[in-house]
Amino acid sequence: MSEPVLELDSVSVVFKRLTAVKDVSFRIAAGETLGLVGESGSGKTTTGSVALGLRRPTSGTVRFPYGGRRTRAGEVQAVLQNPHWSLNPRLTVADSVAEPLAAAQGGRLRTHHPAVLRILDQVGLPASFAERLPHELSGGQRQRVAIARALITHPKFIVLDEAVSALDVSVQAQILNLVHDLQTEHGFGALFISHDLAAVRYLAHRVAVMRAGEIVELADAHRFYATPQHPYSRQLLETL
Repeated sequence: MSEPVLELDSVSVVFKRLTAVKDVSFRIAAGETLGLVGESGSGKTTTGSVALGLRRPTSGTVRFPYGGRRTRAGEVQAVLQNPHWSLNPRLTVADSVAEPLAAAQGGRLRTHHPAVLRILDQVGLPASFAERLPHELSGGQRQRVAIARALITHPKFIVLDEAVSALDVSVQAQILNLVHDLQTEHGFGALFISHDLAAVRYLAHRVAVMRAGEIVELADAHRFYATPQHPYSRQLLETL
């Protein structure tokens, strides 16, 4: 297996007296997608926040190995369910996409046109979109901009949290194909959080099933979909 880009070791998160995540362990390798599935309230998004470094675990360890060095700005990124959450309505597409790169290179907001136009092309948006505002785009186009914004810093690891759930089915397929192709090209590791088992089946190399804050099954995707071991996993798959 390729070198890991993320390792969670016995991670727990407790809010007051509520345990949101309990003793969760997994690793994600470069070029690998781990699908994290489970019903609402199972702890998926909290786990994603820990994986992004946005929330410290109450106990356990989170590591971004990268050859033993610390992470650099832009090496960990996210694509969220609603691109409105990551796109400033007052910024053009070019400025929104350039913003993480500017922050990683010193904090100035400058439009890095060559890099911006390259990444827009990679996500299937022509150069003419660079000067548009978010409200001038369709939902699928906004999500492509959000993906471009996440990828422009050449991250080692990306969390995609319900990244296609708000899109029409045909647009979902386009975005999933896009993420698959970009991962093949760039080699980033990904945590794909979703309640959509069909989307996970297409994108994930392995699947982790969460229930009440715990991972009850972690398996290769082919084996998981063919012969799920845990009763809760079988219950989830019955909805497909």
